Amino acid sequence: MKKFLLITLLLVVVGVAAYLLICNFTYSEGSRTGYLIKFSRSGFVFKTYEGEMNLGGMNTASNSVANYLWDFSVLSSEKDVVGQLSNYEGKVITVYYKEKLKNMPWQGNTKYFVYRIEATKE
Repeated sequence: MKKFLLITLLLVVVGVAAYLLICNFTYSEGSRTGYLIKFSRSGFVFKTYEGEMNLGGMNTASNSVANYLWDFSVLSSEKDVVGQLSNYEGKVITVYYKEKLKNMPWQGNTKYFVYRIEATKE
């Protein structure tokens, strides 16, 4: 019985570790440019930094300008990015992000994690 419990516990530990590693895998990387319209710290249990950008765009069917909103998160460990984003609200910026397969509750509300930003000349 002890051997069965030990093997089961070992399988659970290995399974949880594998799940965390796979979910933290970077699926894609890229950049987006737009107006930063919201940046805040929110959450009940886990306080996370969340932002929203208006990427703009064009609706080809009606030749009108459309507002494409993009939500992103910033890890709490990225203190320099958090400080910069607070100052750029309402301005055009370029953000560099990594898309994860799945986000954990303590990381943020989205799969997109910004790790660098640049101010863009309007």
